[in-house]
Amino acid sequence: MASEHNFERVSSDKIQKQGVTTENRKPSSMGRLNRRSFLGRAGLLTATATGIATGIITSPISFKKRGNIVLAQTTLGQYSFDYEGFSQKAYQVRLQAAKLELDFGTPPHPTNGDEERYPNKIATDTRGLPHDERGEVKLDAYNSLIKALTTKNPDDFENIILGGARKLVNPQGPLALSLEGLNAAQIAIPVPPTVDSAEQAAEAVEIYWKALLREVPLNKLQDNTDDAKVLAAVEDLNKLSEFRGPKQNGSVTPQTLFRSSVIYVDPNDPSGKTTKHVVPPGVSEGPYISQFLLRQIPYNTQFISPLIRTALPGDFLTDYNEWLTVQNGGSSGKSIQYDPVRRYIFTVRDLAEYAHIGGALFFGAFLILSGIGAPLNPGNPYLNSKTQQGSAATHATAHYQALLNLAPSRAIRANYWQKFYVHRRLRPEAYGGLIYHKLINKVDYPIHSEILNSKALAQTFSTFGTYLLPQAYPEGAPFHSSYPAGSASIAGVQVTLLKAFFDENFVLPDPVVPDPNDPTKVIPYNGPALTVGGELNKFASNYVIGRNLGGIHWRSDGAAGLAVGEEIAISILRDERLGYNEKFDGFTFTKFDGTKVTV
Repeated sequence: MASEHNFERVSSDKIQKQGVTTENRKPSSMGRLNRRSFLGRAGLLTATATGIATGIITSPISFKKRGNIVLAQTTLGQYSFDYEGFSQKAYQVRLQAAKLELDFGTPPHPTNGDEERYPNKIATDTRGLPHDERGEVKLDAYNSLIKALTTKNPDDFENIILGGARKLVNPQGPLALSLEGLNAAQIAIPVPPTVDSAEQAAEAVEIYWKALLREVPLNKLQDNTDDAKVLAAVEDLNKLSEFRGPKQNGSVTPQTLFRSSVIYVDPNDPSGKTTKHVVPPGVSEGPYISQFLLRQIPYNTQFISPLIRTALPGDFLTDYNEWLTVQNGGSSGKSIQYDPVRRYIFTVRDLAEYAHIGGALFFGAFLILSGIGAPLNPGNPYLNSKTQQGSAATHATAHYQALLNLAPSRAIRANYWQKFYVHRRLRPEAYGGLIYHKLINKVDYPIHSEILNSKALAQTFSTFGTYLLPQAYPEGAPFHSSYPAGSASIAGVQVTLLKAFFDENFVLPDPVVPDPNDPTKVIPYNGPALTVGGELNKFASNYVIGRNLGGIHWRSDGAAGLAVGEEIAISILRDERLGYNEKFDGFTFTKFDGTKVTV
């Protein structure tokens, strides 16, 4: 795969102030063709279509006179409100938003070819369907799924052959048409690694180490660490030929270990194989855990504690029969045991458990920023007004809260479209099954030698007595495919919106870290300043990597998912901006790749 092997280290002094607007993308020929078809199907008058370009709309909606009823006026006299004109403006804005999205067209959506390459579908996500004793899917069940995804007929989805009581997660969801922002098929992501590649093996080595290090305190993931397992993981990852995680001077270090990354597709490469790898600003700096996971969350008259319910040591799906039962859609019959004492997120397992169920998450970050009086984005049109302030209608926290709560569903539509209708990449637990059969039963599965010869796999076998990937969650992964990560798209869309709403350069006051001697308490953090933008990026990283630490996602799943969420956020902001009356130059913020964008 043609790709940049080293991550671009993005810092504030490298930010390219481009003043980019998302409207500058060149419309595709498919977008223009679809627009003509759309206008034809909608039956719009030629005058209406012309009005979109000229800024003048003649609405097909007629208004009847209201007799002698006295209508409300903004003031007395000649300044009466133009009701029909206001309705026509709303109509025009909606058409303009639809045209903007349609002109983006539909990019190519290549796959890595694994689904066609292996007739037994061993490189495809088939969990929840019935499998044979070796864990290979029964093809009639697989075909019933593909039929539904192809016809998109709701009745065919009801006829998918399942292997157990668990259901597939929302395969029709991506077919919903969003009225805000881009629709699901309009976002391109890189092609994921093939199952036999060195890059896939490298991601496997990393995720096996994540399982081995679950009891390690997160403060050991720094360059002065004395933890032997951390050092062994770093050594093992540095031997890999295609590891794409964050590095310092070309090498993995304890400080970069298990930090998040983002990958962008090259729009000039229709094959999807050329990718841009970046570490978002703030992710690798300072403490591992974001400040937004360590502060009380003010919610009007209440406060939400940052102390969490933590899981006691214990891993799942290490027994083959248990593993096969879950692949078939059954239950492992086991459950997590919890520590009765709540504490701050302190260990690798703690973060995995937080990401398992979640908490207030990014809405919590929003409440924290509002509660500490963090300044709004400097571009907010009311900051310098002498006579007005924003409210729930526009440009105040209540308005932003509404957008923040809407955005995840729109991001998931785009994300799940890739999962169900394009890539159907196998989950890490299923890949672990391929390794198990290759080493135990000598099945000729296409597994790269770098995972087979790794310290991670050898230590997993000596620790757990299996080559299966130990899971932190008894149910394993949700029943939708691995790529891209839905959790990452939720993190990406909400963090991007928060950076658009608040001043990302504001320095967070009174930073803290968990007390290493008593993680039910925090102590002051003394180090470089921590900004809103950097800590929001780190918060997204924590949540995304937390799912990986649980064993259910590959690194590239989260890296691609963050980019999907970011693009959905930008498209929602672009549509939202069309309706404002205020003088507003646009939302300006820093993307995950360190560049400035104005929407």
